[in-house]
Amino acid sequence: MNINIDQINFDKLGGLIPAVVQDCESMQILMVGFMNREAIEQTINAKRVTFFSRSKGRIWVKGETSGNYLSLINLALDCDNDSLLIYAKPTGPTCHKGDVSCFKTEQPTISKLIKIIDSRYKNPQENSYVTKLFAEGTKRIAQKVGEEGVEVALAALAGDSEELANEAADLLFHLLVLLRRQGLDFSVITDVLEKRIGKLEKQKS
Repeated sequence: MNINIDQINFDKLGGLIPAVVQDCESMQILMVGFMNREAIEQTINAKRVTFFSRSKGRIWVKGETSGNYLSLINLALDCDNDSLLIYAKPTGPTCHKGDVSCFKTEQPTISKLIKIIDSRYKNPQENSYVTKLFAEGTKRIAQKVGEEGVEVALAALAGDSEELANEAADLLFHLLVLLRRQGLDFSVITDVLEKRIGKLEKQKS
């Protein structure tokens, strides 16, 4: 984790700091809570997001009652060292009302698609194309990714923007199915992209 707890300014709110939780895959904001030093240390050590409950007056692990835990991926401090951004992977809905997020925002398209694919993987459905792909196995899914990649290239060479958009969507869809079949989280891909962005930014100088 890339933070130093000793650098955190706990003084402004009497030993607490606000913590914003963001889905590591969809980048959707899930909730806001408060943490003290103990909550942050427990979060890092247990890899489960833990808060200090002001109403209960104690340390509180998100999901301790519902089972909808937030698995810690990373932490980041703001520029004033008095707020935290937490990247987490949710298990089930985050909001106590059963919603994905405590904020009434539209779930990102990629996130919705990933969740549908994951649902078909865990709960196969008759007459589902995704279920059919999973049943056919990695070889067939990989073949579809290859076919769609070729279709994307052909559409680009033909200068057909509408067809390019359609084929690109097909490619991304089948790639997400392949990643799920192989047990690879989309967050791993975004991590790789972040590293590449860092390299590209360094090339500016």
